[in-house]
Amino acid sequence: MREREGYDEKLSRILRIAAETFAERGYHQASIRDIAAATEISLSGLYYYFRSKEELLFLIQDHVFGEILDRASRALSEVESPEDQLRTFVHIHLSFFVDNMAEMRVLSHEARALSGDFRERVGNTKREYTALVQDILARLRPDRPEGDLRLATFSLFGMLNWIYTWYKPGRDPSAETLAREMSGLFLRGFLSAGLGDEEPAPPVADASGSFWPRS
Repeated sequence: MREREGYDEKLSRILRIAAETFAERGYHQASIRDIAAATEISLSGLYYYFRSKEELLFLIQDHVFGEILDRASRALSEVESPEDQLRTFVHIHLSFFVDNMAEMRVLSHEARALSGDFRERVGNTKREYTALVQDILARLRPDRPEGDLRLATFSLFGMLNWIYTWYKPGRDPSAETLAREMSGLFLRGFLSAGLGDEEPAPPVADASGSFWPRS
């Protein structure tokens, strides 16, 4: 398991508020002065923790991806069957997503804003996180070629990450319910794909159509 650098309480607060500012205004539109006003910290105080707006964006992404990777790795190490691992992963991912909506929105929208070493370092963590899922799917369906597993991996992430466009805490299902229903939907399709099984798939427990955005 990769080592995580410590983040003191003040930096954690800066990263949280900066993520909210970037999520609301957009990375390119927001300024460090906006962050200073939102955090009530002077510019010199902010620059103690980072040297540029790009480095601030990197710290947000590095911290978030590192945290969720560590949580998922620890949880998966305690689960044996690949199907249970998939369900566990989905629950960890969605729980983190729901609790960190601003950060996840920034990760989704500003993935290409980083350059050079910052982009490479975040990319390495992303690949490590993605590999967790692809390895689980490879054990679930060892008969499937790597290309199919890659397609299934990113299809799953697409389904999970899209919730930031419609999810309303307190109005939509809990992360636990989301994870149960989405895991069921994905596994039904993935486990039957290519098997020529023409039998109708069993219904997913508690499926109620509650995932669709409501006016």
